Amino acid sequence: MAVISWIGAGKMGLPVCKRLKDAGHDVRVLARSPERDAALKAEGLATASTVPVLVKGADIIFTCVSDDRALADVLLSESFAKSAPKGATLIDMSTVSPTISAEVANKLPAGMVYLRAPVSGSTAMATAGTLTALVSGPEQAFTAMAPVFAAFTKKAFHLGTGEEARVLKLVINSLVAATSALLGEALAVGLKGGLENAAMLEVINQSAVASPLIGYKTAMITKGDYAPAATLTMLMKDVELFLAAGRETGVPLPLNSLIGDIYKGAAARGLGEQDFFVLVREAAARAS
Repeated sequence: MAVISWIGAGKMGLPVCKRLKDAGHDVRVLARSPERDAALKAEGLATASTVPVLVKGADIIFTCVSDDRALADVLLSESFAKSAPKGATLIDMSTVSPTISAEVANKLPAGMVYLRAPVSGSTAMATAGTLTALVSGPEQAFTAMAPVFAAFTKKAFHLGTGEEARVLKLVINSLVAATSALLGEALAVGLKGGLENAAMLEVINQSAVASPLIGYKTAMITKGDYAPAATLTMLMKDVELFLAAGRETGVPLPLNSLIGDIYKGAAARGLGEQDFFVLVREAAARAS
């Protein structure tokens, strides 16, 4: 089994770490504070406080961080360049721009293999090991990592040798972000027409527009509890990345521009740390 070093064990990363450990891998996680160190050890995970110590002797290095800047801070740093083991495979699961990902690819230490592997799915799916991995990079490395991906995914797709996985993740998340805004407006009209959210969602989840996402968020909407699985700020960042990709490739994105404005408005009203499906509640409030 592999020696795995993990950087970024947050809401999505932590359950994946645990699944890799349960699959028999030697998993070591970066913990930069005593509090984080204690929390990770309580989960049964080995820790290290610095990147050089963490990656020493690693076969595989996973990163799963919040944004472009965080990825650059880790992978484009001098300490990483000096300490990353030759021949190790880097697997990055972050949702970041194709631009920063390509920069990482160009500046990695010699001998490292790079797989871009953002995932689609919820934290519950990470716990269950049923995420979908979108992977691009050398096909031989993808094939070699198949048992590793199998520990936390239901399916891993190889999409190309460059930044294809990054692009598809943004494509998917543009649809995810739009779903919250569109569903909110649809349900608001239904509420005005005398229906209740629970009744509408029961039918929607059996209709032509049913989706795993809406099904997963149904309980949240009916309870009115928008404690975050994924924050509105996170999805707003993804919409901005998608819009940037459109500008760079010359693709007009008028609908996504409107979605982006809706997210920015909600964030300005202090909803950034709520789940992004809080837009459903917001649409109902505007209609009342």
